[in-house]
Amino acid sequence: MIPTEDTGATGSERKRRDVSAPERCRVVSGVLSRIGDKWSVLVIILLSDGPKRFSELKRGVGSISQRMLTLTLRGLERDGLVTRTVTLSVPPRVDYALSELGHSLRAPVEALGDWAMTHHGRIEASRSLYDEREDS
Repeated sequence: MIPTEDTGATGSERKRRDVSAPERCRVVSGVLSRIGDKWSVLVIILLSDGPKRFSELKRGVGSISQRMLTLTLRGLERDGLVTRTVTLSVPPRVDYALSELGHSLRAPVEALGDWAMTHHGRIEASRSLYDEREDS
């Protein structure tokens, strides 16, 4: 860690400055690689309404393969964002839900979604202008 001068900053502000930029990038990159892919975001959004079974998630996401949904759920569970509960019955019932940590991710994901919806038109216009310049 890089030592910093105490300027009266709060503990979390000091902690953010104590980590070097490359180290912060590695930490953030590692987390964003999980939550930044489109399938994880969609699963988090679907689970924000409450627990769901695998088949409900598959229908809700749409074009995801069974294998990709399985891998996404395993990754989210591994990272502590999703819990998996098996209820013994015939056939066994498996429910997925956001963990406490997963719920804490709802607001940032929703904010990012709101930002995307607000700026979608501008982004599409910029893409069109860029593509026109590249074509000429």
